Parts: sequence; structure tokens; C-alpha cells
Amino acid sequence: MRLINLVPVGTKIDFMRFRKVAAVLSLVLIACSAGLFFTKGLNFGIDFRGGILMEVRTQGPADISRLRSTLNGLALGEVQLQEFGQPTDVLIRIERQAGGEKGQQAAINKAKAALGDEVNYRRTEFVGPKVGGELIEAGVTAVLLAMAAMLVYIWFRFEWQFGVGAVAALLHDVALTIGVFALLGLEFNLSTVAAILTIAGYSINDTVVVYDRVRENLRKFKQMSLNDLLNLSINGTLSRTLLTSVTTLIALGALYFFGGEVIKGFSFAMIWGVVVGTYSSIFIAVPLLVYMNLRRTGLIVGEETEDAPTGNPADQG
Repeated sequence: MRLINLVPVGTKIDFMRFRKVAAVLSLVLIACSAGLFFTKGLNFGIDFRGGILMEVRTQGPADISRLRSTLNGLALGEVQLQEFGQPTDVLIRIERQAGGEKGQQAAINKAKAALGDEVNYRRTEFVGPKVGGELIEAGVTAVLLAMAAMLVYIWFRFEWQFGVGAVAALLHDVALTIGVFALLGLEFNLSTVAAILTIAGYSINDTVVVYDRVRENLRKFKQMSLNDLLNLSINGTLSRTLLTSVTTLIALGALYFFGGEVIKGFSFAMIWGVVVGTYSSIFIAVPLLVYMNLRRTGLIVGEETEDAPTGNPADQG
């Protein structure tokens, strides 16, 4: 049986040639993401900013326009409706009301009275501002702790330079994910935080595979220039990296297009994260090793070596 390869065997692509261009591009994108975050801000969902969430099911296909018109006439402030899952399922979001818990309950009762018995109430929730603030703090803490733990793991498994490179790639992926959510105004909720943590795990896994090949080649080729060695390592894992990314994207594409509105934000974040995570593993995590005085002595003790270079020589600068 003949195997189909996305990447030809024995590729010799000079990735390190583009490391400076990639670094400038990434810095520009990170700066744009930071600017969007501090100027436009994120469209925080009800999980973070507080409010009323109602999930209803109608007898037949929901008339979103009529339901919106009915609820807008109640003077409850911002009201958002969206169909998700089946045509009969509608998600209603109502902005947080004044008067604390009693105010929220009054608004819920008012909305139910207006909608009447024509809908089936499947879920009704209220998230207060204090809980929303705590969730934002918990989400940020979870991401930072995950990155710190990954830094320690990579440091002990390889060298500290590898840990710094891996975390730099993770920060790059997280920053660009937040930036695209701010740019597009997509809802940022708890599922998005879960997606960011999943992206971090996916990206670090991809990076570790390449780093493991780098370490293997450092032991094997003592005399090869670092640029050539890094190119060799990336090319050696390129087929595996692209196969993993493509198959993951196929699954995520199915979730995005057929999974409904409830998980659409999560799916989009994951799709974006897989793309930038694959990019950062190749063009951020590995090239950073050139600038961090990577020591070979601790990695090549007692190993057989081959000094024949592979690929075209590249400048170290």
C-alpha cells in the first residue's frame, strides 16, 4: 500500500532564512492585538459581565424577529436573541438589571409573561457582576499558571532556553487569539478561556516534538551550524506537524459549521489557535534558540556524532 504524504520526504526548506521576517510580522500582530484589546476591548459574554440568560424552545421554527420585538418592548435594556442548534431553539440574553437579585427576577418574570406559554423554558440563569469579575480573574490565573507549569516542564526536560522559547510561542498564540476576538467582536466567554487553555496544550505539544528532534540532532551533529541543524529538525518533523494540524482542523471545521451557536466561539478559537500554534512552533519557538546561546555540551555527552552537514549553510545573524 502506497502512503500519501502531505510533505515530500527529505524536504530541505530553509525556514531559518525567514526568521527575521516572521519575528517582525509577529511583533506587529502582537502590537495590533494589544492595541485592539486596550482600545476596542473584548466583547465579554454574560459569564463575565453579568446578566440574564434564557434558553427557550418554540413549538415550530422560531420567529426571531417577533420574539425580539416582543422583548424590546419591555424596556429591559439590551436584549440579544440567537438561534442555536435546532430552528426551534433560541438563546435570549438580557443585560443586567438594577436592583440586585430582585431586579433580575422581576425582569425574568416580565419576559416570561410577555412570551407566555408559546415557548418552553429550558434554562434560566443569572450571573452577577461580582461572579463575572471573579471568573475573569480565575481565567487569567488559569492561563498564567498553565504557562508557568509548561515553562518548568520544558526547562527540566530540555534546557532553560527551550522553556523560554516555548513560553514565548505560547504568549504569541494567546495574544493573537485575544486580538482576533477583539477585532471581530466575537463573544468572549468561559468556553473561549477553555479554548485558549486547549490551544496552549496543543501548541506546546507541537513545540516539544520539534524540540525533541533538535535535541536529538544536537547530539548527532556536533559540527553542524546551528541554523542548518534547526532547519534539519523542522524539516524532519514537518510532515507530522502538518498532518496533525490538518486532521485537527477537519474535526474543528465540522464542529464550527455543524455544532451550532453554543460551541461556535470555542470552535473558532480552536481553529485560529491551531493555525497560529503551528506557525509559532516553526517560526517562533525554534528560531529563538539562535539568540539564546544554546549550549550543546549538556546534550551531547557520550553520543555518536555525524559531522556531514545537511542543506545549505545559513548565516547565524
